[in-house]
Amino acid sequence: MTTAVSDQDRLIPIPTGAGFGRLYVKDWTPAVAGRLPPILLFHDSLGCVDLWRSFPARLAEATARRVIAYDRLGFGRSDPHPGTLPRDFVAAEARDTVPLLLDRFGIGDFVACGHSVGGGMAVETAARFPARCRALVTIAAQAFVEERTLDGIREAKQGFQDPAQLARLARYQGDKARWTVDAWTESWLSPAFADWTLDAALAKVCCPVLALHGDRDEYGSAEHPARIAAGRGSVRLLPDTGHIPHRECEAEVVEAMRSFLSEP
Repeated sequence: MTTAVSDQDRLIPIPTGAGFGRLYVKDWTPAVAGRLPPILLFHDSLGCVDLWRSFPARLAEATARRVIAYDRLGFGRSDPHPGTLPRDFVAAEARDTVPLLLDRFGIGDFVACGHSVGGGMAVETAARFPARCRALVTIAAQAFVEERTLDGIREAKQGFQDPAQLARLARYQGDKARWTVDAWTESWLSPAFADWTLDAALAKVCCPVLALHGDRDEYGSAEHPARIAAGRGSVRLLPDTGHIPHRECEAEVVEAMRSFLSEP
């Protein structure tokens, strides 16, 4: 943690299908921060706040912006999810959870940034708040269901039959680890999800877009960032990089975002 950034975490209540649950939220504020819109981070299918590691603090310092990340319900330090994910869970995050976070933290304008399926949630958020989302960044996001994505998920599903691999995930997801794996694999591998795309949401995105993607991403080809950025912004293909660019080449991702967000 850099000394130029302070952080704070908390649990906030949100309504769920079974009453109320608590979301774990953490924010990083640079010592020298202007009045720039904060960055809201959306994690991936097996992710959580802790798995962003040093990225949010470095991003806050580099951009002089507050960075806010949260564990979705059922993940990390948030409360368990009361059931299974709905088919529209990507759009539902922007519809149901994001408005509560914006209100709870008094956020007006903001920047949406998401990794993997969190990138899809960031797109849906930009589409739902066109007057308030000032920029959109996706990192290794999927824009449609691709066989390459499904092949990667099938392989991962098989790997999580190993108790040792599930135990490693449980260091971050606790007793919710099996639920998080099943939520990911069974949602994406369901025939009902086969025709999912971000096309309708992308058509409503009005802000500048930066789509970051590793050229060795095992969960999606370069067609994904191309579709996300088409007519809206730019693609940055990161060389010798897989599905987690913000860990594999953190400095490059931070600099790409700093430069993008500095553009007039």
